[in-house]
Amino acid sequence: MNKRREVPMRHLFDGSDLNVYDQQIANLSAGAPGPDLLSECCEIFRIATEHRMKFELENNSYLFQYGPTIGTTEFRDTLAKFLSKGYNSDVNKSDLVLTSGATHGLHLVLSTLLDLSGVIFVDEVTYMIALETFRQFNSMRIVSVPLKLEGPNLEILSSLIDQYKFKPSNGKIFWGVYYTMPTFHNPTGILFTEEINNQLIRLARSADILIACDDVYNLLHYDSHEADNDMICTRQPPKRLFAYDIENIKDDNWKGHVISNGSFSKILSPGVRLGWMECPPRCVEVFRDSGVLKSGGAANNYTGGIVTSLIQLGLAEQQLYKYAQKYGERLRAATQTLRVNLPATCTFHAPTGGYFIWIRFPENVDCNDFNQYCKKNFGVMAIAGSRFSVSDSHKNFIRLTFAFHQVEYLKQSVEKLCTAIENYLFSIKPL
Repeated sequence: MNKRREVPMRHLFDGSDLNVYDQQIANLSAGAPGPDLLSECCEIFRIATEHRMKFELENNSYLFQYGPTIGTTEFRDTLAKFLSKGYNSDVNKSDLVLTSGATHGLHLVLSTLLDLSGVIFVDEVTYMIALETFRQFNSMRIVSVPLKLEGPNLEILSSLIDQYKFKPSNGKIFWGVYYTMPTFHNPTGILFTEEINNQLIRLARSADILIACDDVYNLLHYDSHEADNDMICTRQPPKRLFAYDIENIKDDNWKGHVISNGSFSKILSPGVRLGWMECPPRCVEVFRDSGVLKSGGAANNYTGGIVTSLIQLGLAEQQLYKYAQKYGERLRAATQTLRVNLPATCTFHAPTGGYFIWIRFPENVDCNDFNQYCKKNFGVMAIAGSRFSVSDSHKNFIRLTFAFHQVEYLKQSVEKLCTAIENYLFSIKPL
């Protein structure tokens, strides 16, 4: 009998077979907290679990039941307070729906709110796992939207909406959805401008489409300065698109056209499989009646209880602060190294938050080929831009992740990457 091939536990999180824990290959791909950061979760989760178990013993252990469909009132109330402080903007518990992460939330949006013949508008480069999710809904059409430094090309998006618009059937609310990341976009790292966000809201309302925001990086902004060896934030967090949408909530015609899809993966731990959606009331009611959520009785009731204690004890905010501090240090190390070492024929956008740096090569470069060259000859790699494209375009880009590795290893790895770029560009230069 053939033994079944075991898949390595420490695999790369984007689907590659390369081990991100293997320091022999400098893998600049993994969009996750590094092991040095996650190790700090052990103690805070122990404290939070003891706190929650004591609470449950006194309250008939509801933690181990199915739980309410959209999450317990305590979880949603506690999360609302946490997010309100983090966003510096009011979040209401009645708008929150518990999920098992942002990808689960996206799947719920597609399967419960969107017509099965619906249209999914996406930025010309976007989160690659979201693209894989969209392709599983093979009755829906995926339409690419050009992206600029300030946000999507709204003139073209508006034209595409006019081209594809139809009336939804089967009781679904929306015929179309625009999936995007207005705050620290993946893979480009850009932040949509206030003007773009305001115009997006007007467009969504006039066309009656949903905007599904992947908001997993909203609390990770690093505009800061050093004072007494501490990182002190010097600006307000970016305003989420959902906040633009609810500004006119008292209008009799207001329906709500934005869902903010969040996760604890980047700010706490990917392994807890816990997230939330901040939704307009009409969407909350659809999720409340979802057969999937009703049957499961909340996506992750147990972990929701533990994280409730983490927030109530101040441990989640403490961990978020540590992550933001470390990520900021790593971002500065990566961008400083790129400024010194990146060949002049390449350019990059330096973000002010999130996880990613988007590097542009000359037009004649295929970064899929470059990645193989880089891995083989220099022991370093990132992700080629075509992975993020609907149409297999953007081959002359790579996405570099700065959040996973510690500063010194990151600097060495980015220096290697720059040397590899310089050598590769020289090797393909016409004689």
